Amino acid sequence: MRWSHLSAADADNDSLPDRAAPAAPPLPLALPGATVRTFDTPAFHGMTFYEVRAKSMINRVPGASRVPFEWTINPYRGCSHACSYCLAGDTPVLMADGSTRPMAQLEVGDAVMGTMGAGPHRRYVPTTVLDHWTVSRPAWRVTLTDGTRLVCGGEHRFLTDRGWRHVHPGDPACPALAVGDRLPGVGHFAEPPKESPDYQSGFLCGLVRGDAGRAREGDAWIRADGYLDEIKLHDALRWPELPSGSWYRGFLAGAYGSTGRTDRLALVFTSRDEMFLSHVRDALTHLGLPSRSPARRPLGAAPTVETARDLWVALRFRHLTGVTGAPLDASGIGVRSDGQLTVIDIEPMGLALPLYDITTGTGDFVADGVVSHNCFARNTHTYLDLDAGHDFDSKVVVKVNAGEVVRRELAAPKWTGAHIAMGTNVDVYQRAEGRYRLMPGILAALRDFANPFSILTKGTLILRDLNLLRQAAEVARVSLSFSVGFLNETVWRSVESGTPSPRRRLDAVRTLTDAGFAVGVLMAPILPGITDTDESLEETVAAIAASGAASITPLGLHLRPGAREWYATWLRRTHPHLAPQYRELYRGGSYLPQSYQRELAARVRIAARRYGLHGADPGEARSVPAPPRPAEPEQLTLL
Repeated sequence: MRWSHLSAADADNDSLPDRAAPAAPPLPLALPGATVRTFDTPAFHGMTFYEVRAKSMINRVPGASRVPFEWTINPYRGCSHACSYCLAGDTPVLMADGSTRPMAQLEVGDAVMGTMGAGPHRRYVPTTVLDHWTVSRPAWRVTLTDGTRLVCGGEHRFLTDRGWRHVHPGDPACPALAVGDRLPGVGHFAEPPKESPDYQSGFLCGLVRGDAGRAREGDAWIRADGYLDEIKLHDALRWPELPSGSWYRGFLAGAYGSTGRTDRLALVFTSRDEMFLSHVRDALTHLGLPSRSPARRPLGAAPTVETARDLWVALRFRHLTGVTGAPLDASGIGVRSDGQLTVIDIEPMGLALPLYDITTGTGDFVADGVVSHNCFARNTHTYLDLDAGHDFDSKVVVKVNAGEVVRRELAAPKWTGAHIAMGTNVDVYQRAEGRYRLMPGILAALRDFANPFSILTKGTLILRDLNLLRQAAEVARVSLSFSVGFLNETVWRSVESGTPSPRRRLDAVRTLTDAGFAVGVLMAPILPGITDTDESLEETVAAIAASGAASITPLGLHLRPGAREWYATWLRRTHPHLAPQYRELYRGGSYLPQSYQRELAARVRIAARRYGLHGADPGEARSVPAPPRPAEPEQLTLL
């Protein structure tokens, strides 16, 4: 997450809520100078608020987003501070094709390697860089037993055998990395080869001797043409008596260019020249890469040598030899822990460095061989997702000047009066709103400029602003929706304890309906195996209908990375018998299978008809009232 649109709150502003006291630095967020508050009331025990002055409030939703609106307002930001602390710019990041690139050189759209799943079921998958940025922060150095040294910010998180751990969190309640933690991954990336005369000679020898009359074209032959300016071909074709490491690296790169292919993780060399294959085996052994010659082969087929079918071997071959264009298919390969990737030292470097971070589609990436967390837990700031830890619920950024900034932006000549959606990222009527009272100023500005807007919430605090909502509805289109996924109070206390109870939310729906609003209800999230039973759906639909809701939209649970780990931990603790079912349901990604979603929608639609309630199409409850536009189904996370 980047905070360039924010600045520190005015230290002289005395309009603070009562019973608030400044908290001590250091700040765990990239908000130098922000006012940090804690409150001595039970409702906010363990919570920290970072008060800032926003430079802008009306934000455009990224074009690739699946939500059916273009503009949003978020007066609060309940994001993990790990989103703002990063890695040194020269840290190599594993690309999806098996190559590496320094962190500082990554660009939006690059394909990198990430992971999906949790625990023993975590697997490597390709993913895309969605954002890339830098900050300057005090640096820490983490050293592993294999010699890997990672330079990062104190709040950066690495995946360990104990879950995600911060390097040196500012909050003592956050899980911290410790000496002895084991990090899953492939280990330190090998240094690329230097194109020395020995390397070039080996490359020419492997390429030409392995060619055996094949068509001499492609990238390998283009490289060879350049090497022939410095190396005489007849010298390069001699087998050296004592090959150097550089020669072996070049020889394998050339041999792959002439005789090599990939078979999933294995690199396969095929030739009828046994002496050539013997040198291939020697070169692989010299570089520490296990290989074998299959005992059986099809009749008439040429002999082969292939590397072990292991991701570490596949990557190390590419990095040591400098081979390019060797397709890597690592999707679904398990992420393993290795004793060589044990933390042996964590130390401050005593200086601030420019540090980099990225957002990816899976919420993580592989930095110098270990799995690192990134900002995906709040992906592009348009969806509400859960973090693997508790910090999303305990650290809240408050844009204390939200109302005045919204008023200024609505008055700007360039503003066209477009619909604005609220509650799409973080609930604008969360508990903190009762203390900071930012929404009245925002609603008054929208009313005064007759600007249409919508609100999606779980917070009954919206009733406090009923008069303002009525006044706004007299001059502009106002759309209100509540999220109620189930009625079971035991489940609610377990997964949504920071929200008003489902029945209190439905009471609020009735109050707003009686006030003249057509309130939609997002029946979300529906939890597979827990709240998707016929009894639960029937009970919930009946209660929603009785509340006077205008429509109902069922949405199943959405488990993006970050949410997946958090929910899996809760599920194993409370419903361990459902773990296999969830692995099957979510094996294809973050969304439930289309067949499950269609069946769920049909069941709710039938129940809604029995109670005379309109079943909205998926996405309708969050759609722009006018003009209508199509939207794909969007599933909600738990908070």
